[in-house]
Amino acid sequence: MRKIYDVEVDCANCAAKMEEAVKATPGVKDAVLSFMTLKLRVEFQDGVNANSVMQEALRSCKKVEGDCTILL
Repeated sequence: MRKIYDVEVDCANCAAKMEEAVKATPGVKDAVLSFMTLKLRVEFQDGVNANSVMQEALRSCKKVEGDCTILL
């Protein structure tokens, strides 16, 4: 399953860090964050609850960039 989320982030470097944090989240197969469009495309592993995975991904992103937001 793939989903696209709007994000709020201030700089391209922070966006790259957020992308890596989302990719490292259990249940995420792949993720791409475009700083230009402020969109995060996430591909989930089969059988996972996307909402739960994204809550964990947001927590991981907040550790990297405290003022980032993923609009779930």
